[in-house]
Parts: sequence; C-alpha cells; structure tokens
Amino acid sequence: MCIRVLALAGMLVLCGCDQPTEASPSGASGFDFYVLSLSWSPSYCEAEGERANREQCNSARRYEFIVHGLWPQFENGYPEYCGADIERTSRDIEDRLLDIMPSRGLIRHQWKKHGSCSGLPQAEYFDTLRAAHERIAIPSLAMEPGQYRTVSPAEIERAFLQSNPGLAEDHVAVTCDRRRLREVRICLTTDLKYRSCPEVDRRACQRPSIVLPPARNR
Repeated sequence: MCIRVLALAGMLVLCGCDQPTEASPSGASGFDFYVLSLSWSPSYCEAEGERANREQCNSARRYEFIVHGLWPQFENGYPEYCGADIERTSRDIEDRLLDIMPSRGLIRHQWKKHGSCSGLPQAEYFDTLRAAHERIAIPSLAMEPGQYRTVSPAEIERAFLQSNPGLAEDHVAVTCDRRRLREVRICLTTDLKYRSCPEVDRRACQRPSIVLPPARNR
C-alpha cells in the first residue's frame, strides 16, 4: 500500500494513495498537477558552501538554471515518499539526466521524494521531467562573468513570460532566500500544459530585490 504525506498548514498528514484519480494521457495519476522547479545553481552552491554537492558546484561546467525536480501537487498540499520500498534510480537513467540535473544525489532524492508519487515507472517519470524541461525556454539573464546582479523577482518572472508565449503570471512563482534568487517554479498539467496554481504562487518571493550570484569560474 502506498502512503502519501500531505503538507497542509504546517502539518504532516498521512493518507493512502492507492486510490488514483483519473489518469492523464501520460499515465500519471493520483495528483492534480506538476511543478517544474528550476534552481539557480550558483545560489545553491553559495548558500550551501562546503555542504554543497561537489558534482554540481565543483564542475568545470558553468551551471546556471538546472532542474531541481518535477513535483506532483494537489490543489492544496502535495504528496511525498509514496511507498515503503522505493527502488533506487538506475545508473543508466542518472547518466542520461546529468546534463540538466548535475548531481546523482539530487536525481535519487527527487525520485524517492517526488517521482514515487507520480504513478509512473521510473524511466517514464524522468522522461516526463525532461519533456517538462524542454517545454520551457530558459531566458538569458545577461550575467557579467564573475559579477553579481541585483534584480527584482518581477524581472525574473517577466523574463520567463517573455520567453514562453502562453505562460502567465499565475503559472509561475519566483522563490528566494534572505537575499538570493533560489528557484523559478512553473505549474504544468499532467500533460505539460501551463496552468494556474494559486497555492504555489502565494509562496513566491516578496522581497523588492534579490541578487543572482554568478556561475563559478573554473
């Protein structure tokens, strides 16, 4: 039996997830929509410091936006860790994802925490994740090498809207920590069409300005 953990109003609520809702054309079921989370890699590396994943942060490649994950969501709350015995991601799948998720640990964690709640086999879930990433045109943020850039969350959101016709303000949430851009979260139906997501949008960054750390020079 699958167990869902719902994060609602700061509480963890367990419920069964063996009663799926009507399946989408992709076969995903048991939830309402996806959030594609795109992480600004330099912010993660700077914030985590010595604890940061070395594959991602000490790479010769200058990572900017990477895929943090593709997260099944309910209209209120979200499922996590759906199953007591979740299979480990295969080495082959990890190899094929490292261009957009540059950390094996990240890939494994995302499957365990989020992919296991999609109702999809492992390979199909990660194919869907890649398709979601390819659905989004990631704008250039005109970063000067080695230089921090100060922007407003609205500027980041506007850049994504301009690069993706049909994407609307209530489809996107820009998140931050106390000073840095952390993620851009885009809400998609289970067949990867844009859709509104009021609960996700309410958790967007409220700061008037944030900084974008530059990609590391090697």
